[in-house]
Amino acid sequence: MPEESKNLGTLKDRFGDVIFDTHSYRGDDTIIIDKQHILEVCRFLRDEADLSFDFMMDLTVVDYLNQEDARERFEVVYHFYSSERNHRLRVKAPIPESDCTIDSIIPLWIGANWFEREAYDMYGIRFNDHPNLKRILLYEEFEGYPLRKDYSITKRQPLIGPKN
Repeated sequence: MPEESKNLGTLKDRFGDVIFDTHSYRGDDTIIIDKQHILEVCRFLRDEADLSFDFMMDLTVVDYLNQEDARERFEVVYHFYSSERNHRLRVKAPIPESDCTIDSIIPLWIGANWFEREAYDMYGIRFNDHPNLKRILLYEEFEGYPLRKDYSITKRQPLIGPKN
């Protein structure tokens, strides 16, 4: 079994009670955490001198519809990079279908704004305290979330312009 990275050890020491799982692959670390602690964990990632994750590279969502081994139906996935230390970290937060919400990380990384709006638009994940959570790719009257696995591929919706 590969030796645990220093970053994962630091995170387990600080947040062991909210981390569901960790793993490393080819030098990239992953933690799976309780969504209720996303802001606290992200603030630590950014501010802890030994970690220094200063760049939020990406945010996406995975839909695990009908996968029995999945912790929850959805998972919000964050990708962070430390330019000072040249390491990456993936943070995953399982999101139940019955409560598709998680706190916004915009207070920590303003660049999360459009990523969160895209996740809302395509999957219906609501980001608590987002300053402008509205559709970014689709029009406001669009019904449903087209990247969810249960969205009907035969559903036809008219393309309409903004209401004036």
